[in-house]
Amino acid sequence: MLKDINLGQYYPGESKIHRYDPRLKILSVMFFIVQLFFVKNLYLFIPQIIFLTIVTIASGLKFKTVFKGLRPLRWIILITFVINLLFVGGTVLFSFLFITVTKESLVLATTTSTRIVLLVWGSSILTLTTSPIQLTDGIESLLKPMKVVGLPAHEISMMMTIALRFIPTLIEETDKIMKAQKARGADFESGNVINRAKNLVPLLVPLFISSFRRADDLATAMESRCYNGGQGRTKLNKAVIKSSDILLFIISLIFYSAIIAASILMR
Repeated sequence: MLKDINLGQYYPGESKIHRYDPRLKILSVMFFIVQLFFVKNLYLFIPQIIFLTIVTIASGLKFKTVFKGLRPLRWIILITFVINLLFVGGTVLFSFLFITVTKESLVLATTTSTRIVLLVWGSSILTLTTSPIQLTDGIESLLKPMKVVGLPAHEISMMMTIALRFIPTLIEETDKIMKAQKARGADFESGNVINRAKNLVPLLVPLFISSFRRADDLATAMESRCYNGGQGRTKLNKAVIKSSDILLFIISLIFYSAIIAASILMR
């Protein structure tokens, strides 16, 4: 399961989505997430699925790679679906003993589950097609106007990107420690909840020690390279917004606006 998590991973490529300006790409994903919560009609998810399919194909990513991030969330999606299915009243479609399924609950459960899937799908495309350096520069550029109120834009973007970048590393480290502890007789799967929690101690202690050691090594490496924050810092490759990037951004905004308008009209 740990290897199924693709958050923070980057797949290099030369597609138009990879070359898309990171600032506009982050804004596009943010607007995509916002408009998702306006959708109440199941039919409006169809154009969004088509839109994400086109973007995925254009990025050169495999659907298997993109949807791999959904595997760790399958139980959350299932529980969300069941809760919405059983605890919402309305027109009864099916009833057996204490289980009652209504038309409204079925629509809400399907809508909520689909929204989670699309949210993860769109976010995965962002991280898979944008390198950590591009993410840092994009977040810093978007937060730069907040410097007038004393917000450390560079430091915040750096921390967010480092945290995102080290997720795959920590997952790999966790997998190695787990296999090593299993070889020594550790059992992480059997027993009740309390016993499982106790059995995690041989896993968590080495993981924390390894994480602090990596953080210390990273701090030493940054200091040895004279890193002192974003003040007066220059960039080797400055991001330039091209006319094609603006065109793609406008097309995405028109699409999101049309979805929101349709959602309001179809209520």
